Amino acid sequence: MSKVIKLSDARVGDRGVIVSVGTHCHHQTEEVELERRLLELGLVEGANIELIHEGLIGRDPMALKVDDMRVALRRKEAASLSIELAGAAE
Repeated sequence: MSKVIKLSDARVGDRGVIVSVGTHCHHQTEEVELERRLLELGLVEGANIELIHEGLIGRDPMALKVDDMRVALRRKEAASLSIELAGAAE
């Protein structure tokens, strides 16, 4: 059984695949803009992702490996992404 979590809840070393980007609530301009920026960074559904580092204060920002790229995000932005953890069983 797979486990889907918000990327903001991931821990260093967690790996998975992005299953959704954004909240899909397109009435709020800020959410639409954030979703657009995440997609432009390569954070698209189906991309492989791994949390490789967290900042010291509030675990912010997060450093991510997305396919062959490195990306830094704040946890607030990462909450817009859902990932299916690799090898997770419940």
